[in-house]
This record gives sequence, C-alpha cells and structure tokens, in this order.
Amino acid sequence: MKRSIWCSLAMMILLALVVSCSQNKNKGQETTDTTKVSANAAKDDILTGELSVIVDEAALPLMLQQVDVFKSSYVNSNIKLIPLPEREAINALMQGQADIAILARLLTNEENAGFKSRGISPRTFPAFYDGVVFVNNISATDTSIDINALTSMLKGESKDSKKLVFDNVNSSTFRTVKELTKLEKVSGQSVKAMKTSKEVIEEVLKGVNSIGVMSYGQYLDCVRQFGEENKIRILSLQTLKDGKSIGYFKPSQTTFATDEYALKNEFQVLNYQPNLGLGIGFSAFMTGDRGQRIVLKYGLLPVTMPGREIIIREDNIN
Repeated sequence: MKRSIWCSLAMMILLALVVSCSQNKNKGQETTDTTKVSANAAKDDILTGELSVIVDEAALPLMLQQVDVFKSSYVNSNIKLIPLPEREAINALMQGQADIAILARLLTNEENAGFKSRGISPRTFPAFYDGVVFVNNISATDTSIDINALTSMLKGESKDSKKLVFDNVNSSTFRTVKELTKLEKVSGQSVKAMKTSKEVIEEVLKGVNSIGVMSYGQYLDCVRQFGEENKIRILSLQTLKDGKSIGYFKPSQTTFATDEYALKNEFQVLNYQPNLGLGIGFSAFMTGDRGQRIVLKYGLLPVTMPGREIIIREDNIN
C-alpha cells in the first residue's frame, strides 16, 4: 500500500516537472522574433515551418492582418507574402515561385496544365468577398456611374474629359471591369494606369476629372492610412438584371451579401502544395472562425459568417 502511494507521488512530481518545462519553453518562444522559425520546427507540419504565399495586390491589406494574427498565434511559423497584380501573380504561381496563392479567380484549364502533368490537383478554399469600387473627388458633380457611361469611357468614346484611373492594367480590378462591360480591349484615351492604389487616390485628389478604380479593400486601407475619406466620394454603380436596371448601389458587406453590387469578387485560397504542409494550416485559419472574424472586422464579407456567443448570467436574488 505504501509502495503504491510513493509511486503515485513520484508520478505526480514527474508530471509537474514536465508541465513546468513545457510552459517555460513556450514562454521563451513567445519572446522570439516571429519572422524566424525555430530550428526544431518541423518543416512539413501544418502549423510550423516557412511558407511563401502569392497574393493579389487587391487583397494585400487584409492579408497582412491575417498573417499578423496567424504568426502571433503560431510562433514557429513564418509566412512571406508576395504581392503582385493578378496576371503577374498567376504567372508566378505557374512558375513555381510559391505553391499557395490568394486570387480572385481560379486558374483556367490551360493554366492548370503544368500542374496536372505533375499529378498536382489544387485544393481551393473560398476565403472572402471583395469588390471593385469607383471613387471621385468630392468636388465633382457625379455621384453615380451607369454601365453605358462606363463602357463608353473604356472604349474611348466618352464626350467628356473624364478618365478612369486604375492601379494596374494587369490587376483583377481591371479584368473584372472589362468582364462587366464585355470588352476585350480598351482605349488609352479615357483610361490611365498607375502603379499603386495610393497613387490612384492621389490622382483623384488632384481634380474632378479622374475616377479612381480599385478594390474596396484597398479603398478601406487607403482612407484609414491617409485620412482622405472626407475628400473622396464612392460612386454608386448601376446593377443590371436580365438587361434591366434594378438600381444603383455602393459596395458594402450588405450589398455583397445580397448580390446587389455588380462588381463583387470572391477571393479564394489556391493550394498547389503536393503535400500537407503549412499551407493547409494557414488555409484552415483563414476560412475558420478567427480568420473570418478578421474579414468581418476589416469591412469585407466573410464566406462563413462567424458565430456570436452570448453569455447569460443569472444573478441570485435574495
């Protein structure tokens, strides 16, 4: 009997020592630079190691927040974002610069051919909804834009001096606008290309004849950083259904959810990793409750609405 008691005590002491060591080890890890992965971290683990992710520039501001929270939770992980315009991002993915991409469209059969020849099938995960936004100077008279006027400007047939200012002609915003207007080519007469969304905002602030075009996520980031929301107006965009106008709408979480906004984009995680690595863990984080809450708080629309927990306490009444 005494021997059994002594054995139990010994086991309890040993367990306490193991837990204490584990806690001390974790505390030490939390103080390390999260951009450096522990040498003991397993490279192929779903929550440890290093991962390069190609990101459509239109989604970069939100993705920076996703990565910051993920890395703070999993200190043995390091995620490097490679921001590129959509066309360049797809080329980089096909060339093998990274195995994971966050894009506003899936790859075509032709683009997938190289992966298919190597026996690699993509794992795709819808992540969030964004949209293309049109903005102008608050001093301008226009408060909305219809599809006919937009098409005329892209064709170079507009009679006024207004210009559409895009961040990049290889961007997903440019592609989406062309698809809406059913145009293959556009004229340079009424279209101007910059290099960044910040430059688009600066161009709009210069005068009343520029209409900036960017993702809604980029717009939210710009006004938060530069505080120019009082000098810029979001234009309402006409929405057509079966060839008939159903009204003019601005991009928002609500109009994305109701499909009332004509230029909504679904961003997806495209995972071309041949094995189960960190890409799976990061994808699960983004599409899980925490990642979707980050999307909601940012101002975009989550694919899955996070649940709300309500705690009801009953007070004892004497």
